[in-house]
Amino acid sequence: MKQIAIIDDDIYISSMLEELLVREGYGVLRAYSGTEALLLLEEKKPDLVLLDLMLPGLSGEEVLPHLAGIPVIVLSAKADVEDKVELLLGGAADYLTKPFDTRELLARIAVQLRRTVPAASPLLRYGPLVLNTAARSVTAKGREVRLTRTEYAVLKLLMQNPRQVVTKGQLLDHISEDTPDCVESSLKVHVSNLRRKLREAGAGECIESVWGIGFKLAERAL
Repeated sequence: MKQIAIIDDDIYISSMLEELLVREGYGVLRAYSGTEALLLLEEKKPDLVLLDLMLPGLSGEEVLPHLAGIPVIVLSAKADVEDKVELLLGGAADYLTKPFDTRELLARIAVQLRRTVPAASPLLRYGPLVLNTAARSVTAKGREVRLTRTEYAVLKLLMQNPRQVVTKGQLLDHISEDTPDCVESSLKVHVSNLRRKLREAGAGECIESVWGIGFKLAERAL
């Protein structure tokens, strides 16, 4: 669940925003002053901050430098273009003038969170197996397993779909671009060789046959 911090001293606005965000499935953190916001940030790192500028104690402008690495949407009654430009150049990701339409706010939040989605890890793990998609390598209990292109492609697809049966047709469709020489008649041989290499590397029996359908990773390998 994405966590959004509301830093605003207006209890009515904060409560309205919390109700709105919770209804949309977000977790909410609240701070009512700049000082309280800094204390909050020492313990939590929200995914996004809604920041008012007119705060008791430290102002929103003074809090902003402490929010580096977190997307910040400024919510302020200040409508002057110079204020907006200064804050955007100072690290704010977006600026919305009060009063605002809640649908627009939700859309802007969604855009910022979409931009901050972390890159997918190149590592796929299943039991003793680790497949690195960036290095195109496989290890079993820390030992490198040397695979052919076809064997690697088969194992990658199985590890991308753990606990699911992958049909022979799905395997052939997904690996055909990397291994056009693999056909249904030879698929069983490639899987057999893959099983043997994983077993010899100490991973045990990692792949199960589902008769007449395809293959899946063995739950006992977990």
